[in-house]
Amino acid sequence: MTDLPVIAVLGASGLIGQSVAFDLMREGFPIAPVARRYTAAQTAAFSDNAIVCPIADISDVELRELLLDRRIDIVVNCLGVLQDSRRDRIENVHCGFIQRLTKALNGLPRQALLVHLSVPGFEDEDSTEFSRTKRAGERLIAESSVPFVILRPGFVIAPNAYGGSALFRALAVLPFVLPQHVSERPFAITDVADIARTISFVAHAWSAGQRNWRETWDVMARDPSTVEETVMAFRHRLGGPARRLRLPLWLLELSAKAGDLIARLGWRPPIRSTALRELRRGVVGNPASWIAATQIEPTPLRAILMRLPPTIQEQWFSRLYLAKAAILAALVFFWLASGLIALIPAFAPATAILEAHGFSTLQAMMITVVSSLIDISVGAAIASRRSCRVGLVAGIAISLFYMIGAAIVTPDLWIEPLGALVKTVPAIVLMLVSLAILEDR
Repeated sequence: MTDLPVIAVLGASGLIGQSVAFDLMREGFPIAPVARRYTAAQTAAFSDNAIVCPIADISDVELRELLLDRRIDIVVNCLGVLQDSRRDRIENVHCGFIQRLTKALNGLPRQALLVHLSVPGFEDEDSTEFSRTKRAGERLIAESSVPFVILRPGFVIAPNAYGGSALFRALAVLPFVLPQHVSERPFAITDVADIARTISFVAHAWSAGQRNWRETWDVMARDPSTVEETVMAFRHRLGGPARRLRLPLWLLELSAKAGDLIARLGWRPPIRSTALRELRRGVVGNPASWIAATQIEPTPLRAILMRLPPTIQEQWFSRLYLAKAAILAALVFFWLASGLIALIPAFAPATAILEAHGFSTLQAMMITVVSSLIDISVGAAIASRRSCRVGLVAGIAISLFYMIGAAIVTPDLWIEPLGALVKTVPAIVLMLVSLAILEDR
């Protein structure tokens, strides 16, 4: 029996990378998952095989050493970013990294295969930096001497949810449908298991000695649905509401612009300008050559969703996905407003309360300024993805400190008519909820 090839999955913590890595592991392939970071659950699942490194930013020499160290036969590249962010640049991930990767593969003492995940569509319709750089990455691979298989999946549906697939789950439980100009676009879908099955097919062929791979395949269902049909299929599976209101296009465009701004703070909202433009373009392709070469029958939408359990866990996630953004936004507003109001328009009343309880004017002013700046800092920390967890923990600790301090110094504030201190309790609960649902994957 021929030994199975060792497969490196780059981006193994992502939606596609994780599912592909797990499926290949279940088939018995030796896997080397590579990602910038993993969740605790992913680390436990991958065990000692997990490789943690800033894969998209390392040099070709470091890449070659990594592949040599693990004796890699096949590299599956699942890396991709939708828009530029503080951490990633599209040009670097989709083009610069491909140049370094092909150079590293060419420098190996034995031939290795590159399986690259790209996007479907036609080059003359590529209107976003995302699709243009993805297409440029394909050209770089085709121009190299590295044997390759480029897979172009449609809208990928996986057991886990992230980005667009999470958004569709959320839309399914809301009483809204997308604007007609968007909802009627063709929308080819792909079962993530079909991607893993394709890689398995190629890996077995590689193990059997087939080395002349230079293929590009659209991996998707035979007949594309539409955006609205896809949302409706999710809605039917998750038991969403029957009555629906059509969202105006201007509101969707406004949400995309808001998503662009939020992304500058390190978050990755599913609705951004690029995502909306790609959605309006639609997802199309021709899977005929892929089906003919692999004899894999693509899984249709209904069959994919039949494996999606209509459990309370799925319903909770779908309902909480967009609520999470609203909760965090409310907490940011709560802390920023609390600090700014006490610092500017209500500075005199705030110091007067402290003076009435025995503090000197200077002490009252200093306490008001310091506490206001602390509140503003907590709000700013929650707003940034990188510091959000720290901000939430700090917010809970500071709220408890305020409540205990007030009980000792100014206990009468607990029974004042507007209930300022009493309202801190639900704020603490919201911060605890935010900590519980903070992770995206």
